[in-house]
Amino acid sequence: QVQLVESGGGLVQPGGSLRLSCTASRSIFSSLTMAWYRQAPGKERELVARIVSSGGTNYADSVKGRFTISRDNAKNTVFLQMNSLEPEDTAVYYCHAYDGLRNYWGQGTQVTVSS
Repeated sequence: QVQLVESGGGLVQPGGSLRLSCTASRSIFSSLTMAWYRQAPGKERELVARIVSSGGTNYADSVKGRFTISRDNAKNTVFLQMNSLEPEDTAVYYCHAYDGLRNYWGQGTQVTVSS
């Protein structure tokens, strides 16, 4: 079982930055594939960024060059650095973990980009 706790959401103006954090309860965090998804009102949940245990990453086209996913295995934490935020980035952001057998989700954190 993996429990995920997210933090770092909030209200930011267009062009601003936020950093999301997600801490996992599992001691073998380093073996987990971690990801951030988001869901905007009236839209389906979509993958934003993923980082595998080896450190390889992939991103949605809409966030490439603006968002960076990283992980600190010593702290069981994955981060999402979001720069140059746009109103279209407004959504609930969810942390996701996959251990090869099961999917785990955090409770979500709201990100609102508005002037």
